[in-house]
Amino acid sequence: MIERIEQLRTQAEGEISRADSSEALEELRVRHLGRRAELPQMLREVAGLAVKERAAVGQAANAARQALETMIQARVAQLAGEELEASLRADRVDVTLPGAPPQTIGRLHVLTATRRELEDIFLGLGFTVMEGPEVETVHYNFDALNHSPTHPARARTDTFYVEGPPGGSDLVLRTHTSPMQVRAMEAHPPPLYVVIPGRVYRPDSDATHTPQFHQIEGLAVDEDITLADLKGTLLEFARAVFGDERDVRLRPHFFPFTEPSVEVDVSCFHCDGKGFLRDGARCYLCKGEGWLEVLGAGEVDPNVYSHVPTTERNAPGYDPEKIQGFAWGLGVERIAMLKHGIPDLRLYYENDLRFLEQF
Repeated sequence: MIERIEQLRTQAEGEISRADSSEALEELRVRHLGRRAELPQMLREVAGLAVKERAAVGQAANAARQALETMIQARVAQLAGEELEASLRADRVDVTLPGAPPQTIGRLHVLTATRRELEDIFLGLGFTVMEGPEVETVHYNFDALNHSPTHPARARTDTFYVEGPPGGSDLVLRTHTSPMQVRAMEAHPPPLYVVIPGRVYRPDSDATHTPQFHQIEGLAVDEDITLADLKGTLLEFARAVFGDERDVRLRPHFFPFTEPSVEVDVSCFHCDGKGFLRDGARCYLCKGEGWLEVLGAGEVDPNVYSHVPTTERNAPGYDPEKIQGFAWGLGVERIAMLKHGIPDLRLYYENDLRFLEQF
């Protein structure tokens, strides 16, 4: 019986290797391994053999069956590939086939990556992220932020005005994310710690200005908030973005909606705040100053609180005699330019892969 098993195995292997289609291969499988095939029948008869023959015959029959099953599976895969290739060469197209995977995987735009990095930093400091409308009313964009009626920013040469509904208030494309200060206070009682990222618009276009750009507004309102709290918050931000050795300084400035107001500088990370490089040359990044201007900030002007109506939601309201706060606004493009040494702000929007693939 062992010799017959070997004959059956040799014969089947030869026929399987010569099979030229899946249909022919299925016929061979049934012929050699089906219920009525000779090899399976021999396996059923093993129990009736003498004890001395039973082990050897059973082992040989099982080995033959397993070898043929393995060979058929391999041949099935081979024929399937050949048949698929032949069908693709023909006029027929199988539209259900999966598409070719992309050769390269996309990535976040440098501005998106920078915005998310900044959001994560302030989330870690206990702030909440909020968003607001890009088409804003003059009330929230200027009036509620203590801008005088003659403030230059209200001019149509400095702000994009949008035609509103008949009889309605004037609308603008927001010139900063600061309108969300009052909106956030209207929606939430103190204490309030929020950052507001988003697009803003101004009619400027040159190497350091574009008509559309991105800001992140920060607002903290609580009891006993001082400029020291503001400096500590921005120091943590600067070190998270530019390195642990950085320092910040506050310079007096003016903004309508903060009092006092400051410009915030961070020590130059290219020359370690010295203003010159190791070879004695003036640092090109900070222009020899040792400091880089990064944002504007200040204590929230008490007049801003007067534009927050007292409601059940924010009762007892924002009483300037009881609460204080600080705010800041930074440009996402500005931070990315400093961090990555980008010379021209317009590069962000030209979609040049030679630029984008660097980040």
